[in-house]
Amino acid sequence: MSRKASTPPRSREAHEQVPDRLELRCQPGRITLEALAVEGEAEVIPRFTMVAYTGEPLRVEGWRFPVVVDLEGLSIPSQRRPVRFGHSMYAGVGHTERIAVEAGRLIAEGIVSRDTGAAREVVASGKRGFPWQASIGAQVAQAEFIRAGKSVTVNGRTFEGPLYVARRTVLGEISFVDLGADGNTTATIAAQQQESELMDESKDTEVLDNVAPQDDVARDEATGAGTEAGPAASATPAPAVNPVADIRAQALAETKRIAAIRSILGGRLPEIEARAIAEGWTPDRTELEKLRVMRPKAPAVHVTETAVTGQVLEAACMQAARVEKLERYFEAPVLDEADRQFDGRLGLAELIVEAARANGYVGRERRVTPEMLRYAFGREIRAAASTIDIGGILSNVANKFLLEGFFSVERTWRNICAVRNVSDFKTVTSYRLIGKDQYEQVAPGGELKHGTLGEQAYTNKADTYGLLLAIDRRDIINDDLGAITTVPRKLGRGSGLKINDIFWSIFMNNAAFFSAGNNNYLTGADTALSIEGLSKAEVAFLNQTDPDGKPLGAMPALILVPTALSAIGTVLFKSLEIRDTTASTRYPVANPHTGKFRVEVSRYLSNAQYTGYSEKAWYLLADPIDLPVIEVAFLNGQEGPTIESADADFNVLGVQMRGYHDFGVSLQEPRGGIRAKGEA
Repeated sequence: MSRKASTPPRSREAHEQVPDRLELRCQPGRITLEALAVEGEAEVIPRFTMVAYTGEPLRVEGWRFPVVVDLEGLSIPSQRRPVRFGHSMYAGVGHTERIAVEAGRLIAEGIVSRDTGAAREVVASGKRGFPWQASIGAQVAQAEFIRAGKSVTVNGRTFEGPLYVARRTVLGEISFVDLGADGNTTATIAAQQQESELMDESKDTEVLDNVAPQDDVARDEATGAGTEAGPAASATPAPAVNPVADIRAQALAETKRIAAIRSILGGRLPEIEARAIAEGWTPDRTELEKLRVMRPKAPAVHVTETAVTGQVLEAACMQAARVEKLERYFEAPVLDEADRQFDGRLGLAELIVEAARANGYVGRERRVTPEMLRYAFGREIRAAASTIDIGGILSNVANKFLLEGFFSVERTWRNICAVRNVSDFKTVTSYRLIGKDQYEQVAPGGELKHGTLGEQAYTNKADTYGLLLAIDRRDIINDDLGAITTVPRKLGRGSGLKINDIFWSIFMNNAAFFSAGNNNYLTGADTALSIEGLSKAEVAFLNQTDPDGKPLGAMPALILVPTALSAIGTVLFKSLEIRDTTASTRYPVANPHTGKFRVEVSRYLSNAQYTGYSEKAWYLLADPIDLPVIEVAFLNGQEGPTIESADADFNVLGVQMRGYHDFGVSLQEPRGGIRAKGEA
């Protein structure tokens, strides 16, 4: 089924947008075929008759409620409309000769006028008893939505809402199909049937064999009757036939036909060449097919699917949550389809209902039930259903809001730590190449000396942190899609706060890590953050040595400060000079640290809930890629939290969401930083 991208005018509210294309399968229709017969040497073209539409409501793909076509508003552009197989323009069957609305039904009659494999399949299969059905393609110009509790009279009958009434439609083509929308539609085949029974109302679909009339000459010979010339005429000897010459002529003609086909195609279209030779195409037909295939193609037009898919529902959820820049997550056709079908108003209950019905749920309840939840979450799926996974949809939508919550909290920790990828929850050990990593001179024999990992070993271990929240029955009844956005944001924010809590608890409880014994701790009034204090810390960092007493070689790269020192830290990083405005000194002083050390600010450093907090202490640290003072390990490299959705336990009507994060934090190399107390 195809649909134009544009939306036709509607006579109802804008948010009740519907497809502008219909395929109406006969319910139950009648199709009559007269099979091929030969009358002398004249070919009798098979004919068909069908009841294409009965005026009743039909379930049509892409329409949320049943559709009734107002036959008074059906426009028939021509009595000669194409008849196809399965709505394919490349599988023609024939054309109609008469289309009419009779007694509230759409009747079509015509002939199987195409010489195609599809046409031969329709006739041959019908002769063998296959129950063909019909499908009508129509363009919708105007549709009306009848809400629940309202009624409408169409085609002489009254129908109750909710349903759609296609008020103005234009008939396109008619197709033979093997399966209609109504599973009860049947067809029977009669190998031979008298013409008087062609439209017998007790039959659904018939394919009839025409019996060729007897040859006149044979009949006269059987009865002894002659022509006006009498017996003498019938006794005229038949001309002599040379079968060998006839075979040769046929072979020569076939050879010429194949040579012409190969000359036309020139070996560029091998598949078409094989078909042309096998199916007996003439050179003219081959030339036409070559022109059709090789002519310039028009720009491709993407036709969106009208069926509800998991991606469409996911996009509709995001639209309902008013998320901006959705093109980051979905392609334009998916967003257009979500907007067309739900107009940014998809609710939580409606989401569950759509998923349940897509998975085969056939109940008509308007409220969410435990059975509906089982279908929605895929615990029960009927055959031939689309298997939409609402758990996956909720998880995908929730993960986007989860990350919003996760990134909404402070992330200074990520800028001062090294990151390790671990594959399990076991303790992992790493070594620093400090002191034994200098190259040695290679002896004349070319033998390289072995280096050692030394004794500098550090460990880390990932653990799991998580939380379970639920969207309960009240949220579903209230149709509150906001629960899908609020709960994941809370879970994401909770994960971000937890990793901060673990990280800074370990980093700030560092009395044994930053100490005089490790030559990485400075005290005194001259350690306050200033040009002098920063210069002193820089000297202390550069004077760090490896276990062999040789220079460390690493360079300081960043300053970590509490919020109270954020301003002076920025000044030291950006200002070219710092003016002293006291009474005795009013001369500018050049800033030797301009652009040297990147400034990172954390509110946790001065928070009284953490051991080692201070409003004056600050740190000069190496680049964590080079020599980290602290490391964070993530299971399988997953730096962000994960959220999963499932239907609640049997005794709870709702949806559960759980968020979890696998990580571990550990201090690493003391030589990677200097801690300045900032006061005496």
